[in-house]
Amino acid sequence: MKDPAEIRKLIYTTNIIEGLNRQFRQITKNKPSFTGDDSLRRMLYLAAQRIVKHWHARCQNWDMVLSQLQILFADRKVG
Repeated sequence: MKDPAEIRKLIYTTNIIEGLNRQFRQITKNKPSFTGDDSLRRMLYLAAQRIVKHWHARCQNWDMVLSQLQILFADRKVG
C-alpha cells in the first residue's frame, strides 16, 4: 500500500537528525580536544538535554497527516 505524500515525508525525513548533528558539531568545534571519551559523552549528553527542551514545534500539515493516519488505521484500537 502506498502511503500519502505527507505521511511519507514525515516518515522518511532526516531534517531533525541533520539539525541535531549540526548542533552537536557546533558544540564540539569550540572544544579542540577532550580529556577522554567520557568527557565527550557527558558534553554531548548535556547538550542533547538542552536541545530537546526546544523541540516543541509541530510538523507541517500535522492536521492533514493525523487525519490520513486515522483513515488508514481506522480498524486499529487506540490505547
